[in-house]
Amino acid sequence: MRPARGPRARSRLTLASVALVLAGLTFAVVAAAQPSSGVVHPENEAGKSPKQLGAELFAGNCASCHGSRGQGISVPRPNSGAGEITGQGPDLRGVGAIAPDFYLRTGRMPLGSPTEVPQRHQPAFNNREIRGLVAYIAALGKGPAIPKPKPQRASLSYGLELFTDHCAGCHQVVGEGGYVTDTKVPVLQHATAKQIAEAVRIGPYVMPKFSKKAISDDDLNEIIAYVLSTRAPDDRGGLGIGHIGPVPEGLVAWLVAGVVLVGVCGIIGSRIKAS
Repeated sequence: MRPARGPRARSRLTLASVALVLAGLTFAVVAAAQPSSGVVHPENEAGKSPKQLGAELFAGNCASCHGSRGQGISVPRPNSGAGEITGQGPDLRGVGAIAPDFYLRTGRMPLGSPTEVPQRHQPAFNNREIRGLVAYIAALGKGPAIPKPKPQRASLSYGLELFTDHCAGCHQVVGEGGYVTDTKVPVLQHATAKQIAEAVRIGPYVMPKFSKKAISDDDLNEIIAYVLSTRAPDDRGGLGIGHIGPVPEGLVAWLVAGVVLVGVCGIIGSRIKAS
């Protein structure tokens, strides 16, 4: 027989039930407040100046790895950042506007962890937010501005020559990307003229940085013009087969040769039987 519950026991049970419900509601609210991307967006963005918006976005999304003043974090700090990520990142003082504009507009920043390889993604911020972040980071120290390439009057033949000398070894001759040690070389078909110029000057990830002495602004315009032209190549020799060079071409050659050889062997065999 069940013992009867007194008023005090029922009261404790009721309080426990209410506490569980409140805890569940709190968890749901927190889960809903945390965006799936992990990126924090301030409230009332329209009422903020670009610099103020950039400062708030930096504090919420960048300071964990780059430091509260952009001074960088050289020694890893496990579980120290937003979402308990490990804090570690380079010093941003003096990088100017060019680096944050490139990394933010190509979606290579922010990263989920310092060990993640930066690859092209959909940008995590809208145009106004990116302008604010770029303005804030550029104000941390004097640095290079965003380039303004002008590839309209460039020579494609000279651009091909320059691209072959400086870029094709990794990006392949028509910008289809490739592989180097421990990383994948990005395809260039989605990059804008400005993004190509930014990448050449800052050298993102394992890509070397090219100074104006190594590649002048005029030569850079030639390279950009050539890269943009590869998006609609004139396949005069037939099918492009992915435009990635001799590998698919060799496979097709072997396939065609194999079919021809099997056919010739069949014809010879049938004649031998007939004789």
